[in-house]
Amino acid sequence: MIDGVAGPSEITAASPLRAAGLDDLSELMRLAREFYDEDGFTTRDAELDHNLRALLADRSSARICLAVDNGSGIGFALTTCRVVLESGVVAELQDLYVMPAYRRHGVGTRLINDAISWAKAQQASSLEVVVAPNGRDVSRLLSYYRAKGLVDEGRRLLNLVL
Repeated sequence: MIDGVAGPSEITAASPLRAAGLDDLSELMRLAREFYDEDGFTTRDAELDHNLRALLADRSSARICLAVDNGSGIGFALTTCRVVLESGVVAELQDLYVMPAYRRHGVGTRLINDAISWAKAQQASSLEVVVAPNGRDVSRLLSYYRAKGLVDEGRRLLNLVL
């Protein structure tokens, strides 16, 4: 057992995936907190709670897919859609997290495939992923996404905090 969650089963790759709902908020909060702590994000729990509730309420432009093993959340993918002038509907895989003990068992691949399927159902022309280094070496992460068919277009994301 890892932090109150059972360890990976022998068939983790076959663990159920499902669209998360408001009743999954506590599992999503736990996973998001683990993810954000691991990656160095400083988002407060109250802000995560507020944002998750808003995303869960907006099923037309956001999907949170939850991976479950032995009844507990082991990972999630947050995918959103927006309309942009040059491309029409564009999907973004905003967050992808799998608990460390469950990595390299195909869960991340299945979550990405779910994001792709949902984006296609929204008639998106592409799926984007933003990789935030946060002072870390992200070369393995970039290689992982490239192996999944994503292409680094060389664009830079500039941000102004409001």
